[in-house]
Amino acid sequence: MFTYITNGTCSRSISFEVDGEGRLHSVKFEGGCRGNLQGVARLAENMKIDDVHDLLKGVQCRNGTSCPDQLARAIEKYKQSIGK
Repeated sequence: MFTYITNGTCSRSISFEVDGEGRLHSVKFEGGCRGNLQGVARLAENMKIDDVHDLLKGVQCRNGTSCPDQLARAIEKYKQSIGK
């Protein structure tokens, strides 16, 4: 399980797993708008991490970011942590 501490959003952290095919699983947001973030998590389930990143990077809410944008940033940090 990879956990990312968010910045500039109501959610405090995002955790997820990535399988051997590079697909997202078990996406969980801590804090934030419960219904919206459950929806984002369900939509991201079993999607390729690069596809999720490309769809969500740059989505704005406030403070120059959003919870979906933070998921894209979390994916970037995950890829850095595994050397990709």
